Amino acid sequence: MTGIRRTVSSGSPLEPRIGFSRAVRSGQHVAAAGTAPIGDEGRTVGPGDVHAQTARCLDIAERALREAGASLADVLRTRIMLTDVTRWEEAARAHGERFASVRPVTTFVEVSRFIDPEWLVEVEIDAVVPREQG
Repeated sequence: MTGIRRTVSSGSPLEPRIGFSRAVRSGQHVAAAGTAPIGDEGRTVGPGDVHAQTARCLDIAERALREAGASLADVLRTRIMLTDVTRWEEAARAHGERFASVRPVTTFVEVSRFIDPEWLVEVEIDAVVPREQG
């Protein structure tokens, strides 16, 4: 897979408008973009609920990782961006439910706002897929 760049779309209408991909794989490296808590119907999942929104962000990112040939076990770094960092434990609970055994490096940061004011959290993920044994 060395030298091959593959993009993954989640179907978000913002992707072509902004010019980004949900995830990109280049060789063994996979990066998932800032992922917002958008449901399949296009509305915010869990308004007011940081845990539910974080879980939704992780669902979307995990699906993109899998499409790029990675899994949660391959994750090296996560970034959790919150509009209210005092609610970090709610996001951390959702993160821990997925990553307790993986334990990637993780950063929680506060941001002033997101594109949609209902979004309380966004998640970014970086992964490295092990080389296939031949």
